[in-house]
Amino acid sequence: MNLTIPNLVKFSLAVLIASVTIGCASTANLERMVKEAQTAADHATEVANQANKTANEAKSTADQAMSAAQDAQACCKQNSEKIDRMFKKSMEK
Repeated sequence: MNLTIPNLVKFSLAVLIASVTIGCASTANLERMVKEAQTAADHATEVANQANKTANEAKSTADQAMSAAQDAQACCKQNSEKIDRMFKKSMEK
């Protein structure tokens, strides 16, 4: 290639156009990747929120079960004490 001024200008213009085109394509790809990442992040947030809701519901159920178990234990203890008193009374007679 003969690098005369007109050829150098043409070559520089071609390089400039190619650079702009590549830059625009890269920017478009970058924007697409950002959108995809944002979509993935939004989905992950939604899944995490649902998991948190499910965990809170499970904790509530576990708390209710613990309360019922404690009530049953207290009732069992009262029944044992009643039986012991009845046994002692029967032994006194």
